[in-house]
Amino acid sequence: MTSPDLLARDPLWFPWRYDEAADGFRFRRLSRADHASATFLTDEYLGPGAELAASRTAVAANRAPEAPLHFIFHSAFCLSTLLARAFDAPGVAMGLKEPMLFNDLAGWQLRGGGGAPLAAALDASLALLARPFGPGEAVVIKPSNIANALIGGMLQLRPGARALLLHAPLPVYLGSIVRKGLDGRLWVRDLLAKQLQQRLHDFGFTADDYLRQTDLQVAAMGWLAQQRLFARLAQRWPDRVCSLNSDLITGRSAEVMAALAAHFGLALDVARVVQGPAFTRHSKHGTEFDATARAREQASEAAHADEIAKVTMWAEAVARSRDLDLNLPAPLLG
Repeated sequence: MTSPDLLARDPLWFPWRYDEAADGFRFRRLSRADHASATFLTDEYLGPGAELAASRTAVAANRAPEAPLHFIFHSAFCLSTLLARAFDAPGVAMGLKEPMLFNDLAGWQLRGGGGAPLAAALDASLALLARPFGPGEAVVIKPSNIANALIGGMLQLRPGARALLLHAPLPVYLGSIVRKGLDGRLWVRDLLAKQLQQRLHDFGFTADDYLRQTDLQVAAMGWLAQQRLFARLAQRWPDRVCSLNSDLITGRSAEVMAALAAHFGLALDVARVVQGPAFTRHSKHGTEFDATARAREQASEAAHADEIAKVTMWAEAVARSRDLDLNLPAPLLG
């Protein structure tokens, strides 16, 4: 009952982690309810569980048919989890929230992995994640933004996949960082360090320059690097990639979901989705959530308003100096 054939073909055996040393996957059995209850597909939210292993070659030899596969790529703190939850729609699609194996592949890339071995592991990962949870269903994946350097490879390996490039406006992003206190400030510095290794920065700053910047300047540079990456992706695949400002998700919810469902080619019951828990309960806390609650959340940043405004102006000047348009191409809504 736990042969490589079953692990490769049964979508309830979820590809939990990728082990580069063994060139194999570790699987955990997760029901649809397990997916729905977890904010992210991590130990923190799912807790410990039994794991089974299979090599990549064994999985490839028993490859299952793939469902249509689409992506929600994001630059963090922009309601991406809400959108992934919205695609948990039995009979239509399943939304996967930040599978850890993408973080494993990104970590391998940061340690020098690449070329054919990384491409083979990424292809096998996508094949496992694309197993349909129900007849006729598509799969919509939201990777962690640490895997954004792998987006080009994902789109090349799955030419039928479509993607949304989601971002929060810079002041909103910076506000999210300050609300998280020390954890947020440490996170943006860690992100910058990884982005520098991934060669996502070409803004003319040296490592010493970054050390002299404030936490929110570092946060803004990480945001700019992702905006530049997203702009290049939209220009490369204009027929497959759309962009979205996250403020529209709460401001024009029904329009966003109708347009996104059409972009992915899915017959989603939009009215039901926007009235359901994805749009009415906080993705991370489970508390009541709507446009008013989001505005109240953002109002807590008032003590940092001066710093956020100054860093935003500074980042806009940096963007102009590098000919970076902060309005992404290919907007989902008009």
